[in-house]
Amino acid sequence: MEKKEHPLSDLMSATMEKIRTMVDVNTIVGQPILAGEVTIIPVSKVSFGFASGGSDFATKNQKPDADNSFGGGSGAGVNINPIAFLVVRGDTVKLLPVAPPPDGAVDRVVDMVPELVDKVTGFIEKQQEKKDNADF
Repeated sequence: MEKKEHPLSDLMSATMEKIRTMVDVNTIVGQPILAGEVTIIPVSKVSFGFASGGSDFATKNQKPDADNSFGGGSGAGVNINPIAFLVVRGDTVKLLPVAPPPDGAVDRVVDMVPELVDKVTGFIEKQQEKKDNADF
């Protein structure tokens, strides 16, 4: 005799499939928005929870092979928070956070690194130009 799938398995599968259709990669990294020569890409933080449960209700006089009555339910919650925008202009990409950075010193340093690298690179290039011009 072939064993049937339990209704709880079907319930969980259906719920997970619905969550999968709601939350895909386009929810986290949004569709690019073109504004002239600038492209803006939204980035979000997505978190979700899932619960499912059920119970079989058997009667006293039920035969061992008979179907039990089943009761069950499932639920899910999704939280989507925009956290930043990627701004692309030509070969330059900048990350613009939606919220101010945390107050931690390490976090501030990490946030400043790209800007600091740009400034140092510009300074070195100017010094090299001065040196090249002085050689003539």
